[in-house]
Amino acid sequence: MKTTIEFDPSYALLTVDLEPGESIKAEPGAMVAQHGVEMKTGSAGGGLFRGIRRMLGGESFFINTFTAERGGGMVSLAPSTPGDIGAFPLEPGQNLFIQGSSFLACTENVATDSQFQGFRGIFSGESLFFLRTYAERGRGEVFYNSYGAIKQLAVEPGKELVVDTGHLVAFTDDVSYSIGKVGGLRSLIGGGEGLVMKFQGDGHVWIQTRNLASLADKIIPFLPTPTRGE
Repeated sequence: MKTTIEFDPSYALLTVDLEPGESIKAEPGAMVAQHGVEMKTGSAGGGLFRGIRRMLGGESFFINTFTAERGGGMVSLAPSTPGDIGAFPLEPGQNLFIQGSSFLACTENVATDSQFQGFRGIFSGESLFFLRTYAERGRGEVFYNSYGAIKQLAVEPGKELVVDTGHLVAFTDDVSYSIGKVGGLRSLIGGGEGLVMKFQGDGHVWIQTRNLASLADKIIPFLPTPTRGE
């Protein structure tokens, strides 16, 4: 299949050109346009338990599969928030962990599951689960989205990379992380910075330039409040 990402990084659109019989799996609601394909909606695979874990990770229990008909087909996909789309090739045995709600699509041979963060997730201010993507057979590809633009950062051996929890998009399975804060308690309360993830290892982390939770915090004070009796 041929994939094209257009209009990045602000309003990115992923277009997939499919050969006859080829398929792409996508999150419900991601389809913008299509022709020459058949769409089927089903569970994300792996049975009820894996589906529930996907929901806990911020994703839908269901997934749409677009399969090209005899003459080939095309489907265009986009995330619900204005931002970028990234692609990551998955080799056999490799995992990519994606923050909740950042998964967009994947090739047919890629499976999705959720990885529990443990008590670190409670203190991070984010989801208790990350979405784990991996190729069940052969080489696969996964597409993820962001709010704002995406930037790839390297995690180098012996060095620590610090990322605000609200700006994380994805990370490879050859890094580990812990939850902490920047500065002391005074910085946490009055410095405008929340909790952070501290990465170690030899891999990569993807961040987004905007924070959806911060946007919500600025908008909420201006929303009308219901009067008594409504």
